[in-house]
Amino acid sequence: MRVLSTKGLTKKFGQFTALNGVDLDVNKGEVFGFIGPNGAGKSTTIRVLLGILKATKGKATIFELDAWKDAVEIHKRIAYVPGDVTLWPNLTGGEVIDLFVKLRGTNHKSKREELIRKFKLDPTKKCRTYSKGNRQKVALIAAFSSEADLYILDEPTSGLDPLMERVFQECVLEAKQDGKSILLSSHILSEVERLCDRVGIIREGEIIESGTLDELRHLTRTQLQVETSKPIANLSNIDGVHNIEKQERSVTFQVDSEKLEDVIKHISMFGVTKLESSPPTLEDLFMRHYEGDDRTLKPGDGGKS
Repeated sequence: MRVLSTKGLTKKFGQFTALNGVDLDVNKGEVFGFIGPNGAGKSTTIRVLLGILKATKGKATIFELDAWKDAVEIHKRIAYVPGDVTLWPNLTGGEVIDLFVKLRGTNHKSKREELIRKFKLDPTKKCRTYSKGNRQKVALIAAFSSEADLYILDEPTSGLDPLMERVFQECVLEAKQDGKSILLSSHILSEVERLCDRVGIIREGEIIESGTLDELRHLTRTQLQVETSKPIANLSNIDGVHNIEKQERSVTFQVDSEKLEDVIKHISMFGVTKLESSPPTLEDLFMRHYEGDDRTLKPGDGGKS
């Protein structure tokens, strides 16, 4: 079941096109990773989904309701955490959490207390005394204390230390197990890789890749570390080999996945004594797009979907 969908979503500010035909789908019980550098269009897309901005063209729906016309109804079932939370300075963190939870018409006191403990937040302090990380904790506790069907999280771990990032990841996985849906915009690629069922990469307002990590990995390179009884000749001349680094007894390099068989055949002629491979990561895929590798953007080569 599709919870969130955009079709041809376009947003212009004067002559500037912030979004150009963005297509996204988030299914029930799914964590969808939305990644791209600053200025790529992530936050603009989210503002359209929240009904804060009106799309110039295209359609955005949540729970099959129009994101702009039915924003009030939609907000009854979603929780949103931005990357820079602003709170009422004279209220305590606990009072802000209670306010947000009551606005949603829910009151899960045990869940609230459990999350306060997990995130190690002092709810008795005034919000004006909180660091950026503690302000994020307040928003995250309020979001996960509510009975939302869809969580829209825009750089939600900004300012959190690694231990608290892990607590956040546990909350996301628990929500997923409960059948909730999550749209996660993040610059922490390891976080996206661990949590997300599917990812979409946005660049200059356009989705350039979308799919599961397994579907996207054909565009990445596998890293090999090889030891051989004889030096490997002509390695740099083989099509698909990149970033060769020679050590005292071994050589490390990257191979385009579609050329892996040819490379293995070549190096086997020099007496392989040790071979280690590292699977391609989301970061590999991401960096290839943003290093301007035009080969990944050719039609029919796993481009826009």
